[in-house]
Amino acid sequence: MDYVNAQLVLSTGARFNGFMLKTQCDIAHGEVVFSTGMVGYVESLTDPSYAGQILTFTYPLIGNYGVPPKQYWESTKIHAKGAIFAHLSPHYTHYAATQSLLECLRAANVPFMVGIDTRALTIHLRTVGVVPGFMAASGIEHREFENFSMIHWVKQVSITEPRCYGSGPITIILVDCGAKENIVRSMLEFPVTIKRVPYDYDYTEEQFDGVLVSNGPGDPIHCQDTINILQKAMLKKKPIFGICLGTQLMALASGARTYKLPFGHRAHNQPCMDLITKRCYLTSQNHSYAIDEASLSPDWRVWFRNLNDHSIEGIAHQSLPFFSVQFHPEASPGPMDTQWLFKKFYDAILSTAGK
Repeated sequence: MDYVNAQLVLSTGARFNGFMLKTQCDIAHGEVVFSTGMVGYVESLTDPSYAGQILTFTYPLIGNYGVPPKQYWESTKIHAKGAIFAHLSPHYTHYAATQSLLECLRAANVPFMVGIDTRALTIHLRTVGVVPGFMAASGIEHREFENFSMIHWVKQVSITEPRCYGSGPITIILVDCGAKENIVRSMLEFPVTIKRVPYDYDYTEEQFDGVLVSNGPGDPIHCQDTINILQKAMLKKKPIFGICLGTQLMALASGARTYKLPFGHRAHNQPCMDLITKRCYLTSQNHSYAIDEASLSPDWRVWFRNLNDHSIEGIAHQSLPFFSVQFHPEASPGPMDTQWLFKKFYDAILSTAGK
């Protein structure tokens, strides 16, 4: 592979040297974020929640087990604007892999940089917070930085027409704000029919037994259509389960506020406590926003809390079957310790639907 000298330039003025493929030297813009995961790079890159972001992997060696077939991805394509590695392995050793990560990124025309001091970059981002940046071949000066927080990313990644999965007696509406495929796989472990709908699709006049609001990218405040529909769905008092962005949307629908975290929560080693059972879980996460606890209505309670920064990681209604978590119980990547939440949602539907 032919590499050329390149730089990552942040809006703070910081620069980090590395290398890019000679054939991928166009300027790539994105909000620069980091993930501390050792594995799960394919699941992360194909997670729609990374839309608009340049993803930095802090672990020093990425790509050694290659890329699995697409049926194991979290969407049909790579959503990250770019990727940054200390070292990207050109070879892979896994029986199920179909190509190297390098080949996958190149085929998808997703820019990436190697040879960067990712630990130094992460320390900088932890100090100043995630910021816009661009990567380009050395010598290319480009001082414009996009305000990515103003973009309605959910609109760009949501499906445009409803899709159905399964044939069970229970009907679940999956509001696709950028849903990971393993959410669908996890719910299909139960005898259900899933109707996956666009973020702005009004399903409230249709027959359904429960609503699952998915993960997704960007600032939740842009999803006003989703919030309005969710408020109408809440009036029906049927079970509603939110995941990641879904948690923020449920909070906004209840009248609470959200705010942007300094550098977000990403990777699959985030410790959270269930405040009811006092049990702790390691969780998979990828989000930039959180719920303002002071704005939470008395009708709602904090259910989970992040043990690193004490931010809200889950909320539940005091009396109605509405609950949500900021982390990813479907994992992919990461620990599967909280997959019991899908059964909790299914059981809540059975209880209220009388089926």
